[in-house]
Amino acid sequence: MHRSTSRAIALGARIRNVRESRKLSQRKLARQLGVSDSLLSRSETGSRFLARDEVELILNALEVVGPERDEILDLAADTSGSPLHVIDVPQERIQLACLIDIEGMAAEIVNWSPQLVPGLLQVPGYTRSIMERARKPRNEIDARVALRMGRSEVLTRDDPVRYTAVIGEGVLSQRFGGPEVMREQLSHLLKMGAEPHVDLRVMPCATDWHPGHDGQFSLLVDDAAVSYVHFENNVSCLFVQEEDVVARYRGWVPRLLEAALSREESASLITRHLDGLEGAHGGSVEEVEQER
Repeated sequence: MHRSTSRAIALGARIRNVRESRKLSQRKLARQLGVSDSLLSRSETGSRFLARDEVELILNALEVVGPERDEILDLAADTSGSPLHVIDVPQERIQLACLIDIEGMAAEIVNWSPQLVPGLLQVPGYTRSIMERARKPRNEIDARVALRMGRSEVLTRDDPVRYTAVIGEGVLSQRFGGPEVMREQLSHLLKMGAEPHVDLRVMPCATDWHPGHDGQFSLLVDDAAVSYVHFENNVSCLFVQEEDVVARYRGWVPRLLEAALSREESASLITRHLDGLEGAHGGSVEEVEQER
C-alpha cells in the first residue's frame, strides 16, 4: 500500500496549484523541465519525493519568487519521514495545509464521521467548543476556528464540490458549547443538507454491521488526478492513494448510504432534535449538566 507523507503531498499539491494558476499544463511544464509527464504527475500527487534542487528548478520555471517561494522550499526541507509519526505543531499545520489543498482540488468529498459533525459542516461555536475541550493553545484557537470555517468555502463557492456526509445519530444529541451552539449547528446541518450538491445522511444507532464500523474516513476524489483516502486521529493522520484502496472505499460509500437514513428521513430526525432544543436554556456544558 502506498502511504505518502503529508509533507510530500502538501508540496506536490502546492506546486500543482501554482502551475494551474499560471495556466500551464502538466505536459508543457514537464517539457520545460526535460522530464516525463508521469514523473511530474507523481511529484504533484506526493507519490514521489522531490529533492530541494528539483523544487528549485520547478519554481524557476514557474517564476515563483518571494514569500511564496520560501514557503514551498520549506516544504521541500524533508519529505521523507514516516506518515504515521506523532504530530508536533509544525507537522500538524503542514498536514492541515495538505488537507485544505486537496479539498480545494477535489471534485467530490465523502466524510463518514460517526462521532462529530464533519469539519466542513461545523459552525464556529461547535468548533471552538471542541478545541477548548481538547485544550488547544488558547492563543491559537481563534486562528484555528477561522481556518476551519474557511475550509467550508469548497461547499459555497461558484463551483462547489460534490459532498456526501454521513454522521452518526449520536452526534445530534451532543451538547458541545451548550444548547444555543447546538441549535445553530443543527440549523446549519439542515440548511446545508438542502443544497443540491450536498447529500447529508444520518446513520441510526440501531443498524446491522456496515463498512463504517471499521472507523471514520474521508474520501477525496479528484477526477483529473490521484484520489485519496484520509484517516485522522489526535496524534497522526494518513493519506492513502493506492488505486485499489481508493476503489474499495468508493465501493463502500453506497453501502453506507444504504444503511443510513434517506436525505428526507435524516432532515426530519435533525429537525426533531432541533425542536427538542428550542425550550432548552443556553449556557455552558457544566451548567447544562448541573441542571440535569
